[in-house]
Amino acid sequence: MSAVGARGLASAAAEAMSLTWRSAPGGVSGYVFVTLAEAAAPIATAWMTKSVIDRLAAPEGEVTGLALGLAASGLAAAALPGIARYLRVQTGRRARVVATDRLFAAAERQVGLRRFEDPVFLDRLRLAQESAGATGDLVSGVCGSLHGVLSLVGFVASLLILSPAMTALVLLAAVPVLVAELLLSRRRATLQWETEQIHRREFFYSRLLTGVQAATEIRLFGIGAFLRARMMAERRVADTAESRMDRRELVTQGGLTALSAAVAGAGLWWAIVAARQGSISVGDVAMFIAAVGGVQAALNSLVSSVASTHQLLLTFSHYVAVIRTEPDLLSVDEGTAPELRRGIELRDVWFRYSDDHAWVLRGVDLTIPYGSAVALVGLNGAGKSTLIKLLCRMYDPTRGTILWDGVDLRDIPPAELRERISAVFQDHMNFDMSAAENIGLGDLPSLNDSVRIRDAAVRAGVHDKISQLPRGYDTLLTRMFFSEADKGDPETGVVLSGGQWQRLALARALVRDGRDLMILDEPSSGLDPEAEHEVHTRIREYRAGRTSLLISHRLSAVRDADLIAVLHEGRVAELGPHEMLLAADGHYARLFRLQAAGYQEAAGYQEAR
Repeated sequence: MSAVGARGLASAAAEAMSLTWRSAPGGVSGYVFVTLAEAAAPIATAWMTKSVIDRLAAPEGEVTGLALGLAASGLAAAALPGIARYLRVQTGRRARVVATDRLFAAAERQVGLRRFEDPVFLDRLRLAQESAGATGDLVSGVCGSLHGVLSLVGFVASLLILSPAMTALVLLAAVPVLVAELLLSRRRATLQWETEQIHRREFFYSRLLTGVQAATEIRLFGIGAFLRARMMAERRVADTAESRMDRRELVTQGGLTALSAAVAGAGLWWAIVAARQGSISVGDVAMFIAAVGGVQAALNSLVSSVASTHQLLLTFSHYVAVIRTEPDLLSVDEGTAPELRRGIELRDVWFRYSDDHAWVLRGVDLTIPYGSAVALVGLNGAGKSTLIKLLCRMYDPTRGTILWDGVDLRDIPPAELRERISAVFQDHMNFDMSAAENIGLGDLPSLNDSVRIRDAAVRAGVHDKISQLPRGYDTLLTRMFFSEADKGDPETGVVLSGGQWQRLALARALVRDGRDLMILDEPSSGLDPEAEHEVHTRIREYRAGRTSLLISHRLSAVRDADLIAVLHEGRVAELGPHEMLLAADGHYARLFRLQAAGYQEAAGYQEAR
């Protein structure tokens, strides 16, 4: 982790305190007030104890008022910590809610995908999540430091009256304690950053071993022990580093404790000798012992609070960095995406994911005319999925321009652009929600519109399957957890097959009706031949007269497209309708004949049997 300077710590502190104050101003005010009272109570108790002892030593000393005062201060000392704890928890809880919401809002501001493919940003984001949950601890640390300062001032003033020399000795002994604790806190924060990648890999293996997604392959291939060994190796690396840190803390803090004990012992010896010589009274001895103990306790509390706050601020700097991270793509805030009437044009589009990566697209020129169905075909790695990401503006071209009815995509607010696009992706998302929610998420205004959701399911050919589920469209499509309605019968949760999820993803795209562009990325990849034929028939009917972009490795599914663009080595190598590309006898014709030959061989084999 790069070192965080004083300016960075000050910025993190200002951000944390500002966030907490906005979250719970009343709680912060009450917490500070109680902290002040809590710090004053021991000092008042020590002085009243001295006065009581001195008056008891006098022939006719009156102690009734002092006794009542001692009782009151004792009651306050007993009650105030509980009140402070309550206020701290309540304040921290409210601050945590605000901090967490703000953090995820900052992540949402990232326009594209680049940040979420950056391991450094992911590490920082994870630490930021932990920091958001510990916002209340920062307030506690600051108030703890305030408590320590006030207690220290009160007891130091008391000790100065009795012995300036002993006061100087006690304070000097605190200097190495403070320096050592600050160094330890910085080292702890550095260790947390250094081991974050290790903990993320450990979490990855643990999720594989305990999740259902990989369970079948892990058991079939017998790789559970191998993955567990990988997970435990990561755990041991982290434990070794943390154990070294624990030993360093043990040695350092042990030496500091011995130093404090020696100073306290020297002070006690001086007080006893001075009292025997008559230099101070018996009450002064009691006051001195209380003052030395109070100063050391206040110093320890102050040092501990400063060190913990220092460490928390170092970690909180990740939170500040995330919420202040600029979006990965520059975007305009005003404007609209024009209604598509002419089409989409890619002009000399080049793209690579970074300067260290090879070019994925190399000067692509392509027009998707309004109302036409355009298909993208090509071998794996030809750039088909990357081109879709550019159209959805998850990335910007490294060179070249993409125009939406003549307007550069970079001049359209991303949300406005995406509002005009519907899509079903090959790597579609399966949400652990109800069937209705899995469809309705495609268009949030329709989330509670059962008619639109059912209509989309019918068009995707999944309505009959959903209707047969235990709770119909309200059935939870997961076995990971159950809904409130299923508490009495958690077995009602259902996991769909791959093909059924594929249809559900298609329904999610179809409920987003009326969009200008429909992107279909391998929409039938998980389906059997009969279901594939049915889905493509439904899609063909739906996209008639609409602007659509279809990607499929099954060339029979794209043969009826108005235009077929063949991507080869990052370029549009061929462009035209099916019959024209077959006649050209190029890449498309070769791939089509290879697939057709495979189907013919399979058919001949079945007839021979």
